Amino acid sequence: MTYEEIEYEVAEYVATIALNRPDKMNTGTTRMIAELLDALDRVDGDDDVRAVVLTGRGRAFCAGADLSGGADTFDYAGGDSKIEVPGGAETTRDGEKIYRDGAGLITLRMFRLHKPIIAAVNGAAVGMGATMTLPCDIRLAAESARFGFVFAKRGIVPEGASTWFLPRVVGVSQAAEWLYSGRVFDASEALAGGLVKAVVPNDDLLAQANDLAREFAESAPVSVALTRQMLWRGLVADHPMYMHRVDSRAVQYTGAQPDAREGVASFLEKRPSVFGGSVSAGVPDMFPDWDEPSFS
Repeated sequence: MTYEEIEYEVAEYVATIALNRPDKMNTGTTRMIAELLDALDRVDGDDDVRAVVLTGRGRAFCAGADLSGGADTFDYAGGDSKIEVPGGAETTRDGEKIYRDGAGLITLRMFRLHKPIIAAVNGAAVGMGATMTLPCDIRLAAESARFGFVFAKRGIVPEGASTWFLPRVVGVSQAAEWLYSGRVFDASEALAGGLVKAVVPNDDLLAQANDLAREFAESAPVSVALTRQMLWRGLVADHPMYMHRVDSRAVQYTGAQPDAREGVASFLEKRPSVFGGSVSAGVPDMFPDWDEPSFS
């Protein structure tokens, strides 16, 4: 796919995905959603990528959905300017046709990703711009960043599976305050509420995000991929024994791989590790009873 609304580049095992509609404050469109989904697939298929930085070009991260279609923007089924999101419509068990929420397609793909993601929030992150940061493993905010889960102010409800992600990131009470009020808040409030790891000077944002991403990239890629799955899927485990079963399988598998021998040898020899494990070749399933729900 040729990218028109995002930029994608890889350097030093880090992929940078930048939303690139700066004249429109990087507002989301159907094409942007499709391009992001394609880029995330590229990330998982490229062993030269071990971590991802997600950011925006210009003065905004993403100021939400593109509302240029007018009042019918969110009337997916009946409006003149409905958003035909990738994935189209699906029919539920009750026979109702439902158009998939585009932001949810992004966050669910990020949830399944095998590589860690760092959101470098360089400006306004509102609506889908805020929700798409939630499945990121780390969020860094520039001093100029602003956040807003503004859905109730637009007469709709939160999207991007954010009512699942946000309470797990910041807790139910903080999530409720931001979702019910729909107000826009600054980076310092985001830090105090636990939404971001740090607030940094605007000019230092990408450098700090890349430093962190390169630190992740120094670890064994298959180990990181499995750990990411264990962290996110573990959020719904109903007992620690579930994760004990998972990590027992995962330790047994990784312990028999060349990367484990390299990790021990490099430690004993006091040298940097050189890991050769391939994520693109396939990461073994350590969750044999994990049931990926269907949309319907």
